[in-house]
Amino acid sequence: MEIESVKCECCGLREDCTQDYIASVRASFYGQWLCGLCCEAVRDEASRKKAHPGVEEAVRAHMAFCRMFRSNPAVRVADGMRQMLRRRSGDMPKPDSSKKYSAVQSMHTKFSGAVSDIAV
Repeated sequence: MEIESVKCECCGLREDCTQDYIASVRASFYGQWLCGLCCEAVRDEASRKKAHPGVEEAVRAHMAFCRMFRSNPAVRVADGMRQMLRRRSGDMPKPDSSKKYSAVQSMHTKFSGAVSDIAV
């Protein structure tokens, strides 16, 4: 079992993997080597589309996205993992309905006062 260092064709992150694993990832993603995080992002993208565009289109879309934000791969991986874990755990920030309701009440009060000033 020989270990090889490969670079993700999307984000540029390097990983040490066995040749068998590298071959299986490339087979799954049309000959492209993708790191674990990019693999998950592509699978997520492919499953979100209602028309199921397929893995090949999802790979192209993800590669284009990564090209737009080329920076330190470690920072991107950490940020991507944080977002993925939040999304999967349901811990994404949700709007506080009590704050929203009080803001609407405040706006209504101000608006009502302005309307009554105009009517007088």
